[in-house]
Amino acid sequence: MNLEQITEFITVEAIDLDMKATNKIEAILELTKLLEKTGKLDSFDKTLEALKDREKLGSTGIGKGVAIPHAKTEFAKDLVIAFGVSKQGVNFNAVDDEKVNIFFAFASPLKNSQTYLKILARISRLIRNDDFREKLLSAKNSQEIIELIDFEEKN
Repeated sequence: MNLEQITEFITVEAIDLDMKATNKIEAILELTKLLEKTGKLDSFDKTLEALKDREKLGSTGIGKGVAIPHAKTEFAKDLVIAFGVSKQGVNFNAVDDEKVNIFFAFASPLKNSQTYLKILARISRLIRNDDFREKLLSAKNSQEIIELIDFEEKN
């Protein structure tokens, strides 16, 4: 069984530990800019639109200070993940009405449904761990985020 790792799809340039967003739209815009830095998007605008459209179906703020904005789009060359931390928190209409501090955003090609679902499930499982969320929030740099995710995925 092929177990894709989150760390296969995230790079240091797609991580921001000091997001400036003050609302949901600004957060999605910032995260899309991070996704764009990877060079794996054919269209920034269309990917942004896809993420906003997905959000209209229901908030991806899953609770405990975490949101996972995601979308399948023909404008992603490969599955790509961005990670962000908002120190002040963003009102993201999360299911528990708490502000969101941790963001995992991703875009995936339409054809990658299996990988897309596996990565979504994997992120959802990892961030249930209170200790892991705390470590993500206290990370000092982008490389540390990747190392934390890598460690958590292997344990």
